[in-house]
Amino acid sequence: MRKIAAAVCLASAIVLPGFVQARAVTLNTELKSYRGNDAYLAFYLTDANGQYQSTLWVAGKKAKYYKHLRDWARGSGLNSSEFDGVTGASVGSGQTLKVTVELADALIDAGYEIRVDSAVEDKREHRAEVKVALTSQGAGKSASGSGYIDAFSYDL
Repeated sequence: MRKIAAAVCLASAIVLPGFVQARAVTLNTELKSYRGNDAYLAFYLTDANGQYQSTLWVAGKKAKYYKHLRDWARGSGLNSSEFDGVTGASVGSGQTLKVTVELADALIDAGYEIRVDSAVEDKREHRAEVKVALTSQGAGKSASGSGYIDAFSYDL
């Protein structure tokens, strides 16, 4: 029953934005310095069970490389409706990406996580390189990635 309630809440937040209180959430990501091409990143929400819920942002414009963002690709089914309008350029070594997305207030402090997958051409792919709980207390706190991401935080 909780899964159904969470799905209805998330669907309502996406489908009925005029009726749901939402707030701007800024995702701040700093990449480590590495050799190679720019990184592709997928930012997405998962529920308390780690199940994919929705795409927040995808850094990297060539959809043919999205399959390398494996957990996000599996969850989103690589359905273009999941990422239309929420994509931008890939991010280079040592660079910073700052993106603002709208999230329903009901998702904050409700067991959701922000996750980030990363991949660089001819290099390793990192599934759920960053996992942070979407909480009021977690806002502004930095988390280290396990691959290309040096630091990730979000601001409410």
